[in-house]
Amino acid sequence: MEFGTFLLLQSPGARTSEEVFAFGTKIAQEADRLGFTSVWCAEHHFSTYGYLSRPLMFATHLAAHTDRIRVGSAVVVLPLHHPLLVAEEIATVDLLSKGRLDIGLGRGYQTYEFERLGIALTDSRARFEEGLDVLLQAFQGKPFSYEGKHFRFGETSVLPTPVQKPHPPIWIVGQSPESIIATARRGFNIVSGGFGVSVDRLRGFRQAYDSMELDPALRSRIKVSTQRPVYVTNDASELPDAVEQARWNMRVTLSLRQGLERVEKGRAIAIPFENEPDMDALLEDYFIMGTPKECIRKMQRLHGAMKNDHFNANFWFGDLAPDKVMRSMRLFAEEVMPAFAG
Repeated sequence: MEFGTFLLLQSPGARTSEEVFAFGTKIAQEADRLGFTSVWCAEHHFSTYGYLSRPLMFATHLAAHTDRIRVGSAVVVLPLHHPLLVAEEIATVDLLSKGRLDIGLGRGYQTYEFERLGIALTDSRARFEEGLDVLLQAFQGKPFSYEGKHFRFGETSVLPTPVQKPHPPIWIVGQSPESIIATARRGFNIVSGGFGVSVDRLRGFRQAYDSMELDPALRSRIKVSTQRPVYVTNDASELPDAVEQARWNMRVTLSLRQGLERVEKGRAIAIPFENEPDMDALLEDYFIMGTPKECIRKMQRLHGAMKNDHFNANFWFGDLAPDKVMRSMRLFAEEVMPAFAG
């Protein structure tokens, strides 16, 4: 299994932008030193739920401040952008990082963001599919034109072209069996999970993927990744705070997904939801938290459900103290990751 780490760059307490971006850079540098294979940058807009509006720009910065770790977007919300600009940006980052880029793409889910950019969330699927078609043609390095419902342009050449051929690895987020199947049919890597997705739901996604008819050669090239908040500690008294910090992310994520967002003067407000899992349920079915031994057991259970090739660890959530984030990362790398070597 390969291991990555995920950066949302959030702050319930509205820390300064300088603090947030500096700590994100520090996490990436530590992940590079500890042997993680990748670091992934989210895209969000207009609230403290995520300060990072241009993930590929930050990926370029991280590539310049690390030695070998791959940098990725998790994700570029493709429907919010013109795909020709995204194609140029992807190729530029791949060039400047010397081929260390992975592309994570998603449809997006926040009405709050779409409305402020003048785009209807109901158009996200169609804009995503057209945008993806444009990207794939742009990466071929040949002049092309396009005639779709949302994007139309005459003969166009996109420069630069990516270093990786035919393009950097593409990962698509899927949070339903239908999305998982659509991604697999295109032959792209699959990402699922995150806050609010239980182990049982992930098992259902995997079963949908395993049951579909797919060319064996194509299936052998598709990687499956899942993401979880992670906190490794030998002190059980620290778990309640870690759970509550992660619960903030979970509440904001689910409220934004359901169109119930509350943002006050830029601060994202965590809204409790009905039938919210208690601490024990969160620790067992949603989060990878506890002693190294407990985290290994939970990772094994997760792998049994998802059969994932890649695991994306979210070490920094809520306003978890920076020293605790860094200590958790080191414990995970030193005592959990070796259990999944090879």
